Amino acid sequence: MDHGLRPADPAVDPGPSRGSQMEEEEEEEGESWCTMSKKVKISVIVVLCALVLAAVALGVVFGVLKLHQTRQLKKWHGEGTTPHFHKKLLKRCYDYTQVLKPELRSAKDCQKIVEAFMDAVLSKDPCRSTEEDYEPLMKLTDQTVPCDKTLFWSGTGELVHQYIKSQPEMFTLENTLLGYMADGLKWCGDAGSSEMNYQSCPDWRKDCARTTMSIFWDTASKRFAGNACGVVQVMLNASRSPIFNENSTFGRVEIHNLNPGKVSILQASVVHNSEEEKSHSSWDSCEDSSIKHLKLILHRRGIKFTCQSTSSSRFLPGKATAILPCAGIFPWVLMLIWGGDLW
Repeated sequence: MDHGLRPADPAVDPGPSRGSQMEEEEEEEGESWCTMSKKVKISVIVVLCALVLAAVALGVVFGVLKLHQTRQLKKWHGEGTTPHFHKKLLKRCYDYTQVLKPELRSAKDCQKIVEAFMDAVLSKDPCRSTEEDYEPLMKLTDQTVPCDKTLFWSGTGELVHQYIKSQPEMFTLENTLLGYMADGLKWCGDAGSSEMNYQSCPDWRKDCARTTMSIFWDTASKRFAGNACGVVQVMLNASRSPIFNENSTFGRVEIHNLNPGKVSILQASVVHNSEEEKSHSSWDSCEDSSIKHLKLILHRRGIKFTCQSTSSSRFLPGKATAILPCAGIFPWVLMLIWGGDLW
């Protein structure tokens, strides 16, 4: 007997393979579609088409709602934000720190500066901006202007900036990093949107006196004036009445934020449009009542004052060096002559 052998296992039927099962299912599905009535097929096609159309319609609705939301930004009477505002800010920042003032290259982070600018504006009512909104931006763009190199202006913007081209060591607000970035641009956000309002921005005459842009420039001007030191200068327009306008940025903000502990003298140049206009004038523009009022404001604040009446042509390139290079010396000569009192 063969005790060591196990009885053979009964034969196992392997059944159909997985591949053959799938083929059979596909054949059944094909047969089920083929066996469907024409009416059922049309119904299925109609349902599928309806689903596609519904998806398309839904996309259109969302698009219209988004467009509608954009169009619902509050409407103002002023021009909207300058196109490509973010890109222009960033480019100007890099131009200034990399090319114009390369000494600032490692000290200023343009990405953070532009981000702080946008944060001060986005999702906020442009008629309710505050100085605090712009404070982080002011800190990131803080810049030291050398003593005796600060130049203010009122009513003479074009002439001043022509003059600056020939005197690059001088600084107006627009020649600082922050002023350079924002000069000539317009901007505002909207309390109900996280985007800039490119359609319209508040007009200070028709919408609100304190717009987000006016808050920005007042805040920047206050800081610019507060940082001035030594002999500072201002260029005023002799053709305007009054020559010294207390409602201008210079008269309303900058003159009151000069630090008497740092600023020794303010030298004013009252500029006529031409030498001929100046020669035909029967009076000294430095004797204008508004200039006398400017003297009084400075006297009360402990800042000495000098004034010269001159022609705009003397500040143009090629002639400018004849006027202001000795601006820091001229007042001191007068002090020696007048016994130390410029008043």
